[in-house]
Amino acid sequence: MSESAEKSTSTEKSRPLEGVLVVSLEQAVAGPLATARLASAGARVIKIERPEGDFARGYDRAANGISSYFAWGNQGKESIALDLKDPDDLGLMRRMVDRADVFVQNLAVGATHRMGLDAASLQATNPGLVICDISGYGSDGPYAEMKAYDLLVQAESGLLSISGPPGPYGRVGVSLVDGITGYNAAIGIMEALYRKARTGEGAHLETSLFACAADLMTVPLMHFDYLGKAPERVGLAHPSVAPYGGFESGDGQTVVISIQSDREWRILCDEVMERPELADDLRFVTNNDRAANRAATDAVVAEAFARFGRSELEDRLRSSRIAFGAVNDLADLSTHPQLRRSEVAHEFGTVRLPAPPVTADWQGPGVVPAIDAHGEAIRREFG
Repeated sequence: MSESAEKSTSTEKSRPLEGVLVVSLEQAVAGPLATARLASAGARVIKIERPEGDFARGYDRAANGISSYFAWGNQGKESIALDLKDPDDLGLMRRMVDRADVFVQNLAVGATHRMGLDAASLQATNPGLVICDISGYGSDGPYAEMKAYDLLVQAESGLLSISGPPGPYGRVGVSLVDGITGYNAAIGIMEALYRKARTGEGAHLETSLFACAADLMTVPLMHFDYLGKAPERVGLAHPSVAPYGGFESGDGQTVVISIQSDREWRILCDEVMERPELADDLRFVTNNDRAANRAATDAVVAEAFARFGRSELEDRLRSSRIAFGAVNDLADLSTHPQLRRSEVAHEFGTVRLPAPPVTADWQGPGVVPAIDAHGEAIRREFG
């Protein structure tokens, strides 16, 4: 492993990826999210940007003066701006990768090969290197060279076809495919690093937005392939479990419930809805019955829930151990009692982001780098 990463002091917790040097030729969201997870685990991540910077820096200015996307995916990294059409900068890049443990890139398919930064070339001089190529649709096949962004892959993978209510299509409201791709890449890299620690072997990993979206689509795809019917868009309902969805309380608030077993259905009828006779109604006895008679199932639940205000309804659900959740907006999330935050510094101040989703004793705040913030020092180190 590289010895150039900063060592922890005796008062700090040891970090799993201390001493690991990651060089990342990255842009947009998926690649940066992958290396952000490595940085949070203690790796030294050097982010290669074009001279004008990663274009994700310009997506918005919502994070107290910088891009919210960039703040999300680039904490704890070093930044150097390189013009890889310049032979000197390309040579510097090669020297960096020759000393690295991990190389990540999510440029267009074929771009690194044209620069001599493909896996075979890099591992010829650094055989223990772990390489992760992230693309839109994979490195081969008829879609390999197509541009791919989150919404486009939501569409191509069929995700949009099963999401939301009937009627016009609507995108999933966050960069879901980018996120799952970045996290899958990070998992694969950590697996490869574990093997490298035992055997010294490098690895060449590939993942794509489409492959990760298709993995998310496993259950609906099995319904189509083996049952001959694709799940319909049913809004807040569930395509195969009932009742599972949103119902209005008497004061017009939507509460989402999930009944996962026939035992829970009986409890809901008895303790929450005060309609114990419904548990033995032949239309509702099993989940298959309730799903087959979904309209009637939802109607009796809606009628019962309308008798209670949201607060009383939630009290009944909570005391009966029925799973439920409120349909919150961003104002509700911002003040949610379960939301953990971390304060992250950047060139214009600080921003409070959701804390890393996995808590660990080695985590600490990371700085979001300005363009080329570490360029001079990195050039000296690898020059």
